[in-house]
Amino acid sequence: MSDYGYFIEDLEPGMSASFGKTITDADILMFAGVSGDTNPVHLNEEFAGGTPFRGRIAHGLLTASLISTAIGTRLPGPGCIYVSQNLRFRAPVRAGDTVTARVTILEVDRERRRVRMETVCLVGGKPVIEGEAVILVPSRTS
Repeated sequence: MSDYGYFIEDLEPGMSASFGKTITDADILMFAGVSGDTNPVHLNEEFAGGTPFRGRIAHGLLTASLISTAIGTRLPGPGCIYVSQNLRFRAPVRAGDTVTARVTILEVDRERRRVRMETVCLVGGKPVIEGEAVILVPSRTS
């Protein structure tokens, strides 16, 4: 790995990296402020208690943003660019939950400088988000 992340020439299927973070009330409030998503299921305990979730939950895209952190800081790392991401939300995340975002390379296309990755967020070892991403990765020769 270089100071700017991995180059496409360094990547192989099966390589994996992860990033973990405990989600806080402050994270949820700041994400609501930054995104403008003030849905009361995220911010109002009384309202959220009357939903199928029976309490406040973190924004799904707040949790998914940890995938971006794993990709942009760990594998492939600095210098890579998101091309696409699909997400399947499997379970809610709440303040106090520790989320681990794990990314695993499934396929490397050196000619197009792209990698296809499995992306998953886990809480207590159970998937809360699953998906796939395509990432554009710098080449050592360009």
